[in-house]
Order: sequence, then C-alpha cells, then structure tokens
Amino acid sequence: MIRISLDLMGGDFGPEVVVPGAAKALDRHPDITFIMYGQKDRCEAVLAKYPKLREKSVFHECDVAISMDEKPSQALRRGRYVSSMWRSIEAVKAGDADVVVSAGNTGALMAMAKFCLRTMANIERPAIAAIWPTLRGESIVLDVGATIGADAQQLLDFALMGGAMARALFEIERPTIGLLNVGVEEIKGQEDVKDAGRLIREANLESLEYFGFVEGDDIGKGTVDVVVTEGFSGNIALKAAEGTAKQIGSYLRAAMSRTLLARIGYVLAKGAFDLLREKLDPSKVNGGVFLGLNGIVIKSHGGANVEAFAAAIDVGYDMAKNGLTQKIENDLKKYHAKRLPPIGPEAA
Repeated sequence: MIRISLDLMGGDFGPEVVVPGAAKALDRHPDITFIMYGQKDRCEAVLAKYPKLREKSVFHECDVAISMDEKPSQALRRGRYVSSMWRSIEAVKAGDADVVVSAGNTGALMAMAKFCLRTMANIERPAIAAIWPTLRGESIVLDVGATIGADAQQLLDFALMGGAMARALFEIERPTIGLLNVGVEEIKGQEDVKDAGRLIREANLESLEYFGFVEGDDIGKGTVDVVVTEGFSGNIALKAAEGTAKQIGSYLRAAMSRTLLARIGYVLAKGAFDLLREKLDPSKVNGGVFLGLNGIVIKSHGGANVEAFAAAIDVGYDMAKNGLTQKIENDLKKYHAKRLPPIGPEAA
C-alpha cells in the first residue's frame, strides 16, 4: 500500500477539489490509503459524498488552515504543529505516510517542509522539479522556483536529484541531463553555469549522462530528459510556457468561431483539435516535486481542478512506489564517496 497524506485545506478551493481529486486517484490506484488533515465541518460534508474514499482514509481534524497569501514566516509562526499543512507534512516525518500532497501556498509549504523534514545530507538547497510536456513525451525541469540563484555545486546537486527523479518517474536507467544556458557553446553563459558543466563532466556520474548546455527551445523539444537551472530562470520559463499554451488555445478558439466555414472545418477536424487540447491541458502534468528533503512533498497548483489534483497525487504515487528518496540518497552517497580524499598509507 502507498500511504498518501493530504492537506485538505490547501489551494483556492480546499476540500471541494482535493477530496474528489483523491477519489479519482483512488480509482486509478486501488492500493492507496489516505491520511487527511482539515477543518472538520467543511471536510466531513465533502467526504460523505465519497464512501469508497472514506473507507480508505483516516481523517484528522485541524482548526488552522494556511491561506494562499500568508508569508512563509507568518505561516510557520501561526501554523507550526497545528495547521493542516504542517500535520500532513509531519505524517511523512513520523513514517505514517510515504508522501504528502498539498495545493497550498508554495512558500509556506516549502518553509514548513524544510523545517519539519530537513534537507538531505550534503544538500544545501532543495529544488522544485516540474514535469514538462515535450515533443518527445515528458521531461523534468528544476529548479522552477524554490530559491533564486545557485552556484556550480548546487546545480550539480540539482542534476543528481533530477536524474534520480527521471529514473523513478520515467524508469530510464541513465537519463540525459542538460544545463540551461544562453547558448550551447562552452564559452557562453554565467561562470556558475560553466563551472557546473565542468563539475558534472568531470564527476563522470554513473547515474546520468551529461549532454551539455541546452537553450530555452530545447525544453519543449525534449532534447534531454532533465533540464537543470536555478529557480529564477526556471520559474520564468515555466510561467512563459503556461502563458503560451493559454495564448495558443485562445487563438484557436477565436479562429474556429470566426466564420461558418471555420466552424465546419472545426467539426471535420474535431479529433485533431481534441488531441491538441489534451496536449495543452496543464491539468495533465500537475504536481511539482520538492527534491532534496528527507521525504517526498508534492505541490499541486493552487487553482487546480479535480483532474489536475488527481494528477498531482499520481505523481506522488509514482515517486513513492519507485523509491525517489532512496534513489537520491544513493546517488548522493556515490558522488560524495568519490570526492573523499584517500585515507591511510595511500594518502601519503
């Protein structure tokens, strides 16, 4: 059984979306059990509509819910130990759950997760990894907004964690890794990015294949399995892609309704347009993964609908079932073991 902890109060809609999303995920994965945290009056009424889900769930009452506009420091002061967000994370720390999923405030969720679960040994900064639809299928991009800026060693850590996630999610034995840059030439880019490329190449990591530098258009092409960047650039790339998808969808709707001939053409090509709509649907790839913590945390979009939240649970399910945390820990140990200086007579 995969045990999933849910913050029922997170997101723009709270239990009205989280609960039916969990029910949909349960239909897809009958081996899930849920531990739920939220305000009793609001949550119990929604849970009563899903008796199958209720049977596979344990509900814990929490009076405090973290709002979407609270600052991380404020959320920690007010919600530590008592909020639905904190207690859902704490279930992972206690070993009661394998993964936590929340649609709550990103900053608050990251602050609480770091405070409660702590970062892994030798990891200075956690990262948020996003699943990105591409022409080849899907890729992973990190960091998409956990922290601003990263030095060469931190980018190498991101590469290790992203590679482990690719193996867990895509079941690729040796995923390809690319560093996001302003060009593919070795002389281009910031010094930290160039130094990171050198570090990754020299490390000769068994768990991943270093491709080199990639540019922004390589993300959508699916040139590599994992694109590594720091949070400022990654978040801009993510928001730009989401905005472009909405823009294309808006253009298509306007074009198809402009004339009678266009509407007839839409009817004739409906199958193709339905496929395009599915490809552009952000709910199909919802669920950012917090990497570098001693536990698996999945962040859903705050405005996610039922299908999107179910997709975030799917990601958490896959990460837990395929041992994401263990894969990251093993890769980090192997890398840092190679960096240790020799001990004993060999050192002389």
